[in-house]
Amino acid sequence: MKVAFATADKITVNEHFGRAGMFEVFEITEEGYNFSETRKFAEGRDTAIEDTKNAGEVHENLVLAKIDKLSDCKIIYITDIGGPSAAKLAKKGIMPVKLKDGQSIEESLKMLLNTIKTTPTPWLKRAISNKNI
Repeated sequence: MKVAFATADKITVNEHFGRAGMFEVFEITEEGYNFSETRKFAEGRDTAIEDTKNAGEVHENLVLAKIDKLSDCKIIYITDIGGPSAAKLAKKGIMPVKLKDGQSIEESLKMLLNTIKTTPTPWLKRAISNKNI
């Protein structure tokens, strides 16, 4: 199962979904987790999405393109997300998880692994079983 983290520094979760210029993607396995790749949408903040916030279809298309490029991830960790974007992620089967700004990616991965092993929610159980971890 893949999970993504909205980050500006590759160490902490410190970006809003829409303005995140990059996501660190990890693969969760039975043994733990492994870094998979960095997915870049922009250098720094994703100003294309920010600048088109009130531009209707142009903005929607940019958000949908970002979601499509993250569609193999089951969980996306962010500091914040707008309601429409959260609904679009959920429709694709992706769970947006808000974290406090500056929370460590590594600590978040450890907490996820602990939850998977001890008290997974029904949604997480389905995500795990679909990815055979």
